[in-house]
Amino acid sequence: MEKPRLTIICPVCNEQATVPIFFERIKPVLEKLGESYRCDLVFTNNASTDGTVEQIEAITRDHPNVYLITISKNVGYQASLECGLRTAQGDVFVFIDVDCEDPPEMIPDFVHWYEQGYDIVYGERIDRDEPRQIMLARKGFYRVLKALADDEVILDMAEFSLLAGHVREAIVKDHTSFPFIRASIGRVGFKRKNLPYKRHKRAAGVTHFRFLGMAHFAIAGILSSSTLFLRLPIYILPFWLLAVMALAVGRIYTANPWLDAAILFLVLAYFGSAISFIAIYVGRTYKNSLGRPNFVIDNKRSILQSEHYAG
Repeated sequence: MEKPRLTIICPVCNEQATVPIFFERIKPVLEKLGESYRCDLVFTNNASTDGTVEQIEAITRDHPNVYLITISKNVGYQASLECGLRTAQGDVFVFIDVDCEDPPEMIPDFVHWYEQGYDIVYGERIDRDEPRQIMLARKGFYRVLKALADDEVILDMAEFSLLAGHVREAIVKDHTSFPFIRASIGRVGFKRKNLPYKRHKRAAGVTHFRFLGMAHFAIAGILSSSTLFLRLPIYILPFWLLAVMALAVGRIYTANPWLDAAILFLVLAYFGSAISFIAIYVGRTYKNSLGRPNFVIDNKRSILQSEHYAG
């Protein structure tokens, strides 16, 4: 019988220093898994501007199971994951970053639990080497997201995960201008297994995540996962009406001109915020309706085999 195909997707962006270190660590993992699986290692290159492509090309010359998908421009981390998931083919998929913060040596554990009948196996980050304030902010964000989201959100889940082929098929049916892989995994359901671990320090180089970028990701993640802000004006309408009526009655019985200002402020704040939230969701709906791809593959800088890949 033909071995099932295990496709490991590794998003990269200016990771020249970490690619060789990562490959030396994952190579014995691939050899071990190769006893039972046909293993592919697929790098999704998010328009790197350093020597990342050259490092990967050097690896592909000696390892025919290593591939490179280069995206025509920097589309962000989540869209890079989506590119790998939509483009690469396989029976089982694994996401892992090349900075070695997520240990490649855990992948056989993922596969073990997959073979026990789990459709999704994911790393649960219980600790990481970073300032306490940032760690608390991350934990706080995902708990706020879980409270606000329309669908299930898996707490402390890392993109470092394994997905069965049918899970991948369910996720790629979702077409959105802001892909959020973790939210998609929670939404589709299936049988899941968490593997707790401590995230390690980067093997080399510097992180590409900055505070403003994380803040933008957090806001966009909430808006893509929840319609609460679209429904919020309805929820607060009774309280808003009571407040306006109380101020109006007070204005009738007193000559305080500040009550006029308070009433005007409440009216403008209510309608202004309601219109703003509606505009945000309408804009997102409009972008989704255009059906534009979130990535375009640069075939000249990619190394693929057409019989194994969708694009």
